[in-house]
Amino acid sequence: MERIGAVLIDIDGVLTVSWEPLPGAVEAVRRLRAADIPLVLVTNTTSRTRAGIAERLVGAGFPVGPDDILTAPAVTAAYLREHHPEARCLLINSGDVRNDLSGVTLVEEEDDEGAVPDVVVLGGAGAAFTYTALNRAFRHLQQGAGLVAMHRNLYWRTSGGLTLDTGAFLEGLERAAGTEAAVTGKPAGAFFAAALAHLGASPSETLMVGDDIESDVLAAQRHGITGVLVKTGKYLPETHAAADTAPDHVLDSFADVPALVERLRH
Repeated sequence: MERIGAVLIDIDGVLTVSWEPLPGAVEAVRRLRAADIPLVLVTNTTSRTRAGIAERLVGAGFPVGPDDILTAPAVTAAYLREHHPEARCLLINSGDVRNDLSGVTLVEEEDDEGAVPDVVVLGGAGAAFTYTALNRAFRHLQQGAGLVAMHRNLYWRTSGGLTLDTGAFLEGLERAAGTEAAVTGKPAGAFFAAALAHLGASPSETLMVGDDIESDVLAAQRHGITGVLVKTGKYLPETHAAADTAPDHVLDSFADVPALVERLRH
């Protein structure tokens, strides 16, 4: 392994929970900045745009801007532009991320007049994931629409506890419609490649810090990135114990990351 010179950081469950900073997280990011460590925040969050996320994090004291953030919606837009140019896309998502879907033609269900969209795009689960919306998506898939999902996370942690996410619904849609979604956010290899390109870093000199052992940590390790699992957010000891592969590093929280980076740099 080369000496570590760049860091990919998940947001939800690592830096914040319900957008409230976790203990020591703000200071840890500041320490990485002071050490001139290139970093990018990589998130499957689909409830806010990059600008909206940056605004919320800056308000909490994190020294970051929109250019330091890579989201699943932004990577999804790039995927759709490349693989489905000029496609009519029906978006089901809880939150408004349209500003991060530049170059993508979105159609409204009520304006569809019975026409089948070219692609059904699933964002983050929430109030928009009604039976009616999911059943319409199922019928569109039966009629030949493609399926793209921003991620397939089963759950995430909020201040109220673990909460169901897109993956819990996506698997049912795939099985019912006899199709398989193209997943664009973590753990997709293209997402990690986009993050590395953003930093101009190689996998062997990069850390990925996350609370999801599968989508964040082991997925990154499969692409040659050093994985760091933190015991915050959605971390569960039983999920950790049941994993097929061990994380490269396990830390109590993100507050411990600067010391690990310093050790690995030297």
